[in-house]
Amino acid sequence: MRKIALVSLPALALAGCAAYSAETPATPVATAEPVAVPYAPVIPKGTGIFAEASSLPFQAPDFSKIKESDYEPAIEQGIAIQLAEMDAIANNPEAPTFENTFLAMEKSGAMLTRVYYVFGALTSANTNDNLDAIDTRTAPKLAAMRDAIVLNPKLFARVKTIYDARHSLGLAPDQIQVVELTYDNMARNGALLSDGQKAQLKDINGQLSSLQTEFGQKLTKGTKDGALVVNGKAGVAGLGAGELAATEKGAADRGLAKGNFVISLQNTTQQPLLASLSNRTTRQALFEHSWNRSERGDDNDTRGLILKIAALRAQKAKLLGFESYAAYSLSDQMAKTPEKAISFLESFAPALGAAQARDAKDLNALIKKEGGKFTVTPADWDHYAEKLRKQRYALDQNEVKPYLEITNVLENGVFYAANQLYGLTFKKRTDIPVYHPDVTVYTVYDQDGSELALFYFDPWKRDNKSGGAWMSNFVDQNALAGTKPVVFNVENFTKPAPGQPALITWDDANTMFHEFGHALHGMLSNQRYPSISGTNTARDFVEFPSQFMENFMTEPKVLANFAKHYKTGAPMPAALVAKIEKASTFNQGYALGEVITAALLDMKWHSLGVDGVPGDVNSFENSAMASLDGKGLHTDLVPSRYRTSYFRHIWGGGYAAGYYAYSWTEMLDHDAYAWFKENGGMTRQNGQHFRDTVLSKGHSQDYSVMYRNFAGRDPQVEPMLKARGLK
Repeated sequence: MRKIALVSLPALALAGCAAYSAETPATPVATAEPVAVPYAPVIPKGTGIFAEASSLPFQAPDFSKIKESDYEPAIEQGIAIQLAEMDAIANNPEAPTFENTFLAMEKSGAMLTRVYYVFGALTSANTNDNLDAIDTRTAPKLAAMRDAIVLNPKLFARVKTIYDARHSLGLAPDQIQVVELTYDNMARNGALLSDGQKAQLKDINGQLSSLQTEFGQKLTKGTKDGALVVNGKAGVAGLGAGELAATEKGAADRGLAKGNFVISLQNTTQQPLLASLSNRTTRQALFEHSWNRSERGDDNDTRGLILKIAALRAQKAKLLGFESYAAYSLSDQMAKTPEKAISFLESFAPALGAAQARDAKDLNALIKKEGGKFTVTPADWDHYAEKLRKQRYALDQNEVKPYLEITNVLENGVFYAANQLYGLTFKKRTDIPVYHPDVTVYTVYDQDGSELALFYFDPWKRDNKSGGAWMSNFVDQNALAGTKPVVFNVENFTKPAPGQPALITWDDANTMFHEFGHALHGMLSNQRYPSISGTNTARDFVEFPSQFMENFMTEPKVLANFAKHYKTGAPMPAALVAKIEKASTFNQGYALGEVITAALLDMKWHSLGVDGVPGDVNSFENSAMASLDGKGLHTDLVPSRYRTSYFRHIWGGGYAAGYYAYSWTEMLDHDAYAWFKENGGMTRQNGQHFRDTVLSKGHSQDYSVMYRNFAGRDPQVEPMLKARGLK
């Protein structure tokens, strides 16, 4: 997942350096003829640690000096400076040009970018009550600032003047792209509205900002409070030594007596330990805790917030001239329309439904064979699917984990793949302060040995960390400011108990490759304008480089380089590798089904018009699931990966009407990997071609054009179906 730190309007991304001098110009000498006074607006200067760029390498944030008390005043100062810079552009008496309008906008907002990239990272990965309170207070101020910029009529008039004449001004292609994206984004976010409508939009945006922030905070707390406490070792039977140690530590951290075990929740419906737990009562309790974490009628219940958010989004879409929020959201995406996205998603239903029914039949046969007097439920599915996997492929996930020590996976797997594809090398460093002891930092060197980027890695689950995994930046690639990327990856893997090896699952390793694909998209950006650099791309394109990177985890030379036993260094046996490959298409009715269902649930919510917003979350969700069952899916057995009430991606994570992007970009990634295989496989030449045509381009081109420049064709869905074992 790529996490957006501050703004969704690419042409208003807050990056770069201050555009104007704060010095007062000298008084001109009087002459017989009037002397024009140069336009030199006074921009306020910030104070504090975020007022200037960090003196650390790559301008990395200096966490040894940053205090919690620094954030709020820096955000408020950054907002004031950003608004002053934009007002200066809007009020410039000179005729609008690309330089005095668009270039000036690209250079604005340096202080706000610095503080909010750090603050946003911490409120997601290492938050506390103080940071949450600051987030609550500043979120509406940031929303108001964005509205003040987008809805500034003088600023938009200058933008429109250049936009209307863009093809006759001798602009370079990337400059025309900046002009078009800026105009389109301002227009679709209200610049063409009347004054009364703009006031209404500002009110809606302010409310949404506050509600979305509150949703994220409630969900983080609800997920923490939803942890399952198990009394007695019989209740955690089946767990491996590392898993058991983690649950014991969880109990100790909560001050519980010995003999208690705590299973923390991750932000998905299914929980990792369901596969191992042999006690059915515990499995059912764990699933119930996950399923109902945000629906307990307490302070962490998110349903009231969701109804307000859904209603406000529908109102916003109508105000902007769209039938639904989905229509509004997809208007600047690769898919373009919700109808196209929904049609794409529903095209999987027949094959998925058949696979789900077939797999359920097999699981029920296994349950009956073992003497069970029940049929499979979602709480049982992973447990019996894992048993069936072992029987069919003799594959035990605990047999795999000893070959997946996390540092080895990172340095000899993820980094090695990046070296083989793009010529990058990495060196760990200990002189860069970090925001938590779990974090490690690496310098990234380009193929010519020059410094390319700084990379932070934060792998372990914490109670104060948002669920899931993501990538973002502390510093963007910005040719105008001369900055190089400072990128971080965050995951939520189970931390081993002290003294235990840091072993991860196969899925965890896959997540590392995925998130590093996002990191590469940020690191290898090569654009002069920050608004179109790096991962400043559409939701249904930004997941393409990350999912594409997953393919190289199982490339034979990559796998052989990192899949080594943590004690002996022996390579993963060929027989075990063969088992993994054979099992790769196992259980796809569930694995893909839960994702497709979640994407369609997202679309159901965001396809509502203003008159269609329901009064009850659960009734609407039940109706949505019934309609999907009518398409052939079996949502009673394969529930959505995220229930409405804990669907962070769409209510607090920027993926509203955009969760389909994971499947859409999976189509792109499998088609791109098929191109690699058709053209010689994992070679430096092919890696360089992908870097040159995709990873370095940001949003400097239309996405379809960019893909055709890479592959020489439009993407096809067949490689994805084959990879999933559905064709």
